[in-house]
Amino acid sequence: MNDRLPVVVGVDASTHARTAALWAAREATARGCPLHVVHASLWPLVRTPGGPLSVGSHEALTEAAHRLLAETADACRAESPGLVVHTELVPREAVRVLVERSARAELVVVGHGGLGRFTGLLVGSVGVGLAAAAACPVVVVRSADGSPPLDGPVVVGVDGSALSEAATGFAFEAAARHGCPLVATHAWHSPLDSDFLTHLLEAGMGWDEQLAAAEREVRERLAAWRRRYPGVGVRVRVDYGHPAPTVLEVARSEGARLLVLGARGRGGVTGALLGSTSHAALHHAPCPVAVVRAAAGRVESTQDSPQKTDV
Repeated sequence: MNDRLPVVVGVDASTHARTAALWAAREATARGCPLHVVHASLWPLVRTPGGPLSVGSHEALTEAAHRLLAETADACRAESPGLVVHTELVPREAVRVLVERSARAELVVVGHGGLGRFTGLLVGSVGVGLAAAAACPVVVVRSADGSPPLDGPVVVGVDGSALSEAATGFAFEAAARHGCPLVATHAWHSPLDSDFLTHLLEAGMGWDEQLAAAEREVRERLAAWRRRYPGVGVRVRVDYGHPAPTVLEVARSEGARLLVLGARGRGGVTGALLGSTSHAALHHAPCPVAVVRAAAGRVESTQDSPQKTDV
C-alpha cells in the first residue's frame, strides 16, 4: 500500500484548472505518490434574493460538482495510467481548504486565472493566497500558450537567504527527478541604486569584479547541493537588475519547465505575505511556478464535513 503523502490539486470547471490537474497527475506519477483532486467552493452557501438555493438547485450543483471531479479524475488516469486518484468535494472557501490539505501533502497544485462555473473558486487569487500560507510547496501552473512546457531546465532564484536555500533544495530535487539541468539565477544590483557611482567607489572594485564576486558567492552556496545531486547539470547566471524582471527573463530565455522561488526574499517588506519576486512570477511567468517556504509549519484541519470518494 502506498503510504506516501499525496500531491493535492485544486480544481474548478476552468480550462486552467484542468491543465493544472494533468500537470499534477504527471508530477504525482514522477514522485510515486497518489493524487488528491479537491473541489472547494462556497456554492452550497449561496443565497438568492428569496433566500437559500432551492433543494433542486442545490442537488443540481452537487451533481455537477461530482461530475467535474469524476471527469477530472478520469482525465488524470488517462494522462498517467496506474495513478491512484482520490477526489473530494468540500463546501467551503477554497484557499482555506487547500491550506488545510497542505498539512498532509507533498505538494499543492492550482491553475492560474479563470473563474469556473461554480461560485467561489477564482483560481488566480487562490494561487496567491495559497502560496503565502500553505504548509508545503505550492505550484501554480502557468504557460505562455496554454500548454505548460514539459522539457527545458528547472530555474531557481538564488539570493542567499534561508528561503532561497529551501527553494534551491526543491529545485535540485525536481531537476534530479525529471532528469533535466538546473539554472541558478541571481539578480545582482546595487543597494544604492540612486547613487551607483558612490557604491562603486565604496566597494573598492569595478563592475566586472563585483559581478564575478557575486557569481563566486552563488557557486559556493550551490556547492553542497551539487555534491548531493551529482547527476544534475548546473549553470549559474548572474545578471545586473532587480530580481523580479531578471528572474522572469531568465525563465523565458532558458525555456524553463519550472521556476522555483522562495515565498519571500531579500528586501521583503515586514508583514508582506509574499515577496515581490514571487508575486510577480505568479502573475507573469511563462511556465509553472513553485513557491517554497522555509520550515513551513503544519496547520490543524477543522471539521468541514467533506464528501470524499475514490472514483
